[in-house]
Amino acid sequence: MKTEKTFVVGDIHGCLEMLMRLLDVIPWRPGRDRLIFAGDCIDRGTHSKGVVDCILGLMKTAPGVTCLLGNHEAMLLDYLAGIEPALYLANRGETTLRSYRAERPKGEGPLIPPDHMAFYQSLHPLLELPHYYVVHAGFRPGVEIECQSVEDMVWIRETFISSPWDFGKKVIFGHTPFPRPLIMENKIGIDTGAVYGNRLTCIELPEERFYSVGAKPQALI
Repeated sequence: MKTEKTFVVGDIHGCLEMLMRLLDVIPWRPGRDRLIFAGDCIDRGTHSKGVVDCILGLMKTAPGVTCLLGNHEAMLLDYLAGIEPALYLANRGETTLRSYRAERPKGEGPLIPPDHMAFYQSLHPLLELPHYYVVHAGFRPGVEIECQSVEDMVWIRETFISSPWDFGKKVIFGHTPFPRPLIMENKIGIDTGAVYGNRLTCIELPEERFYSVGAKPQALI
């Protein structure tokens, strides 16, 4: 029996077609390997609801599928609770709301279906693997992992990215887009700007092998 592998997918941002093509490319073995989504599955792209439907379908049929909390999922939850709605809309949250309205039967019932709401509320900001941490945005250097704030784990950028700090394990993260995966001694960034017309990337662990698919112009907003 082959050794279990872990596949971590970067920021999808509603790019359902790219996600489906990426899933066809990666050698993930459902029920045997782990599949992790690093957060920001929604917003900016046109098919946020479809992306969540896809992830929920994977979770129902294969164990070992996990999604982390990204800043966009956190903003959606705040928006639905009436907290800083302008911030969510300024970050293209309307694209997600529109994708739910389009499939809402005759405008009846809650905007976010109960299974989707339960999904968003279940998301955690951090996953620890034997040799890696997987987090959406990163960590604050000099702070113990167990003391990291959720705000930093879903929002931090340059303070984390530029730091050579040893976090105890290599950190796999998304959130900040790069033209290609950012590979450093202490971290690997896998957000490669799918929704901006670049690529959707997945890393296979422990081999640290990359898989990616490019955007199709007609799929962009």
